[in-house]
Amino acid sequence: MTKTKKSEFRPDDFVVYPAHGVGKIMSIEEQEIAGLKLELFVISFEKDKMTLRVPTHKATEVGMRSLSSPDIVTKALETLKGKAKVKRAMWSRRAQEYEQKINSGDLLAIAEVVRDLHRSDDQREQSYSERQLYEAALERLTREVAAVSGTDETHAAQTVGDVLISRAAA
Repeated sequence: MTKTKKSEFRPDDFVVYPAHGVGKIMSIEEQEIAGLKLELFVISFEKDKMTLRVPTHKATEVGMRSLSSPDIVTKALETLKGKAKVKRAMWSRRAQEYEQKINSGDLLAIAEVVRDLHRSDDQREQSYSERQLYEAALERLTREVAAVSGTDETHAAQTVGDVLISRAAA
């Protein structure tokens, strides 16, 4: 069996897995599954107390990617400053779109969800499902901002929060 090109992902790298957000590659292991030898990334999502094993040859196919560049993080934070774009579609349709954006793993799309669902204190109440989507998007955004900037989540949450507050004040 010839080894395919070495993957761009290595143990100790932080990666973004679309459906789960930021995780850390703990190791690369070989397992025999149904008689086939598979090389797998072992990815830990510490916050969710979850470990995922992803076949190395499928990583890019499933949308796994390296952390965003600082430029993308800056763009995502700029996105938060924009005016919320809320379509007139029914909530179920919008909720589906928001969920797709969150699970796309695309930081800019996630930032759009945070922007569109953010409510300042004086705005109308959010429904339970709006709140759930908002918090999921906010958590994904915050975790990646933290990982890219090398700070902890509390600091990253403060950064994101400050941007959202400054937008509300504008």
